[in-house]
Amino acid sequence: MASTSNSKGTFQPDSDIHISYEDQQKINVFARLNEKLEDLKDEVKLKENDLKCLEDACDEISLFDDDEQIPYLIGEVFVYQDLDTTQKCLEDAKVKISDEISNLKSKSEEIKDQMTELKAHLYGKFGSHINLEADD
Repeated sequence: MASTSNSKGTFQPDSDIHISYEDQQKINVFARLNEKLEDLKDEVKLKENDLKCLEDACDEISLFDDDEQIPYLIGEVFVYQDLDTTQKCLEDAKVKISDEISNLKSKSEEIKDQMTELKAHLYGKFGSHINLEADD
């Protein structure tokens, strides 16, 4: 004879939990927001890596002579510029990426706020019968 286990995480088909259409929609919205949040986190990591590369480039070109021509990638073409112009271009790129990182982080916070509201509602209704936590 096999014994049944009622441990946490085990599916219980005879459970009295009823999921309405509205609840299912909230669960779906939560899942989409969670996926969007993960995408934003990945994008922030990429932008932070780009910013670090730009900072490294600024450090490297500061060692160059003032009259040396520096290749700077614009689109798919390298353009040779003097030191001051290249430094200005790199600083502008750093500011742009920093702004993009700030925007991504603010979008992440907005999504986290929405997810917190949905979590409160769903946990209030379903209690331990639903798991909305990430598996980190």
